[in-house]
Amino acid sequence: EDEKLRGQYKEWLALSPVDLRDKPFFWEDPQWNMQNLPVVGVSWFEVEAYCNWLSRATSKLYRLPTEAEWEKAARGKNNFVWAWGNTWNGDLCNNADKDTAEKLNRTSPVGMYPDGASGYGAFDMMGNVWEWCADWYDEELYKQRAEENVKDPQGSASGSARVLRGGAWGSSRDGARCAIRDRFGPGNFYFNV
Repeated sequence: EDEKLRGQYKEWLALSPVDLRDKPFFWEDPQWNMQNLPVVGVSWFEVEAYCNWLSRATSKLYRLPTEAEWEKAARGKNNFVWAWGNTWNGDLCNNADKDTAEKLNRTSPVGMYPDGASGYGAFDMMGNVWEWCADWYDEELYKQRAEENVKDPQGSASGSARVLRGGAWGSSRDGARCAIRDRFGPGNFYFNV
């Protein structure tokens, strides 16, 4: 019900062609949309709308994870640097690092790197595509919490950009860590988000 969020949503609708509002932007492009590829070209608003629709259609709650939930799922019980451990192995995720044996330079099918799953069994947490989180981005938030022991931390109550996590197929090893954070305006979309 945030007034600023409603304003951003109205602005996004005004900029989105009516004939493209019923599907992700790259939906008809075989380079970015084939069987079992992650859906790309979706804004935070579209993901939020999909979660709301799916919740109503199934009578179950579906939502984006908070940034803290995403990071916990990626790090696993052992609090790893990368989903699979503390040693980099570029062959365990879709990334652009020089050490990677096979660079795809595009998205990969979901689950293509089963040995790169997190300790909780979550696939594709590193690389492939950036993943939206529910939280507003606050650059100072982690610095403020550095000395605190916070259980189930919540993100900022407002902001101008939403949190992205996990890196993408064009990310290096540093850009595909469990701790990497980025931001994007909620009305924006790209072929790696």
